[in-house]
Amino acid sequence: MLQTSTVDFLKTLSKNNNKQWFDAHRKDYDSAKADFENFIGRLLKKAVLFDKDLSELEAKKCTFRINRDIRFAKDKTPYKTNMGASLNRGGKKSVFAGYYFHLEPGGKSFAGGGLWMPEAETLKKIRQEVDYNLEEFKNIIDNKTFKKIYNSLEISKETSLSSAPRGYEKDNPAFEWLKLKSFIATQPLSDKDLISKELEGTITETFKALKPLLDFLNRAID
Repeated sequence: MLQTSTVDFLKTLSKNNNKQWFDAHRKDYDSAKADFENFIGRLLKKAVLFDKDLSELEAKKCTFRINRDIRFAKDKTPYKTNMGASLNRGGKKSVFAGYYFHLEPGGKSFAGGGLWMPEAETLKKIRQEVDYNLEEFKNIIDNKTFKKIYNSLEISKETSLSSAPRGYEKDNPAFEWLKLKSFIATQPLSDKDLISKELEGTITETFKALKPLLDFLNRAID
């Protein structure tokens, strides 16, 4: 579980997103950051038991900075109102598919992962893998445990093309999956979940159900 004070800090930050307030509450942030990193450290220990690719990772190499890059953004608020961690082979900046936990009060938290908006050459490899091994791919996303937790992969205007990608026809049996620009699956987490003693176990099982998909995607990238 996470500390209630960590969740409360992010709630209050969302209403006071400015440097003056943040500087005055630096100790609160440091405490929340430490709590989040400790939680990610515990998740890592659990995840390594079923995914050895994570064995070299440390929590600090998985978590993201709270400062926003506002150089080219219309929104000039300086801080994220969430904390996130990406558990990937090679660290959070890795090109490989991995697990992700997003902590954001207000019903915006979730756990899951996959591969978000890969570069063109990587996406080409994944589409080819799906096309060549469609039955295997469908068995993964149609698995009873996967469907119970995730239902399916995320399909939206942001994550999918409106037509077939170059080199593929609309009558391709894998058409709906070949249109994807991202291959991700997420399970929402309520604010009550965040401070539950079951949180660590819930996210661990969420990650475990995702591993076959990550193996499939990373095989294509390799």
